[in-house]
Amino acid sequence: MARKNGNGQGCIYKKKVDSNGKCTLWGANIMIGYNENGKKKVKTFYGKTQKEVSEKLDKYKRDLLLNSSSIDYDDITVQDYYYTWLMDRKSTYKPNSFKDYEGIYRLYINNTPLGNIKLKKLSQLYLKRHYKDLMNNGATAKTIHRINTKFKACLSTAMREEIILKNVCSLVELPKAITIKKREVLTLDEQQRFCEAIKDHKLELFFLTALSTGMRLGELIGLKWEYVNFNDNTITVSITLQKTYVYDENLNKRLEEVEQTPKTENGIRVIPLPSSLIPKLKEQRKSQLENKLKYGQSYNISNYVFTDEMGNAIDNKRPNNNLKTILKRLNIEPIKFHGLRKTYATRLFENGVPPKTVQVLLGHADIQTTLNIYTEVMEDEKYKAVDTLNNIFNF
Repeated sequence: MARKNGNGQGCIYKKKVDSNGKCTLWGANIMIGYNENGKKKVKTFYGKTQKEVSEKLDKYKRDLLLNSSSIDYDDITVQDYYYTWLMDRKSTYKPNSFKDYEGIYRLYINNTPLGNIKLKKLSQLYLKRHYKDLMNNGATAKTIHRINTKFKACLSTAMREEIILKNVCSLVELPKAITIKKREVLTLDEQQRFCEAIKDHKLELFFLTALSTGMRLGELIGLKWEYVNFNDNTITVSITLQKTYVYDENLNKRLEEVEQTPKTENGIRVIPLPSSLIPKLKEQRKSQLENKLKYGQSYNISNYVFTDEMGNAIDNKRPNNNLKTILKRLNIEPIKFHGLRKTYATRLFENGVPPKTVQVLLGHADIQTTLNIYTEVMEDEKYKAVDTLNNIFNF
C-alpha cells in the first residue's frame, strides 16, 4: 500500500514483493509540475528499503526548496519550512548552536504528524497535541521547553515574512518544568582538599587555572600562549575550542575540533592571574618545549597552553571525567566542570567583590546570570549571619 503525503509531498509504495510477501523494492513518486500538455510531471525514486527511498524523497524535496526562488507558502509544511529556515541561517550559527537546531528538526519535527501539517494551518491545538504525544513517549517537560524555544525562533521569522499571523509557540501552554536544585559549588574546605589531591596530576594546572580564573571549559582548552601575558600577569580570553559536529548542505555530519569566538562580546575579556599560578604556567611552557625537542616532527605544534605530551589539545570530556573521579575519592559530592567556574565566582562574592566586577570577570552578557550565583552564595551567608546573631544575643 502506498503511503501518501499529499499533493506535492510525494508518496511511498511497495514496487516489488517476493513470493513470501516481503517487499524487495520500494518506490516513491512526487509531482513536480505539469508539461506543455497539462499533464502531471512525476519524479520517481527506488530503494531496497522504505527508509532508503524515504530519505531520497526527503533530500529531493529539500533541494527543491533551497533552490526555488518562488516557494508556494500555501502548501509548505511545517517540517519543510523549518528545514529551509534553518539552512538559510546555517552560516550565521556557531556549530554547537546549529547542532541544537538541527537536533530539534531531526528528532521532533521531521516526519512527525506536526511536521506534515501545512504551516498556515498550524494551531495551538496541533502543537499542544504534539507536545503531549512526545511526553507520552518519554520526553521531559524540560525537553518540551527546549523544543518550543527553538521552534518559536523559526515561527517568528514566518511571522515577519507574513506567512502566518501568530506564533503559536508564544501562546501554547507548556508543561511545568520542575528543576531539582543540584549542588554546583565547592566549599572553601572542599576546594582546599581538592587542590591538595591534584598535586602532580596531569591536569593539575588545568584545574588550578579554572579555579583561579573562572574560565569556561572550551576557553581553557582553546587558550594559546599568545594570550598569556607574563608582564602584567593576565590572560586574554578571545577564542574557545570545542569538539562538535559540523554539517554539510545535506545535513551529513562529521566530528571536528572547532575554534570559535565567544558567544557574546562580553565573553572577550582580560582576567588577572594570581601570582602563585605564574611559575606553574612557565614550567608548563618549558615542559612543552622539551617535549617538542624530544619528539621532533611527531610533536603537534598547536601553541595551546594545555596539551598532552605530544602537543595535542586536551579532549573536552577528560576534565569532567577526571574531576568526578577525584571528588568521589575525596568523598565530596561530584560537581560538573562548570561548577569550578561557579566556585570561582563564589570565592569572589565571599570576599566582597561587587557583582558587576564578577560579571566582567566571568564574561556574562546578562548581570542576572551573575546575580543568580550571588543569591545562592548569600543564602549560605544568611545562616552564618544567624550564628553571629546568636553569639551577640546570648541571653
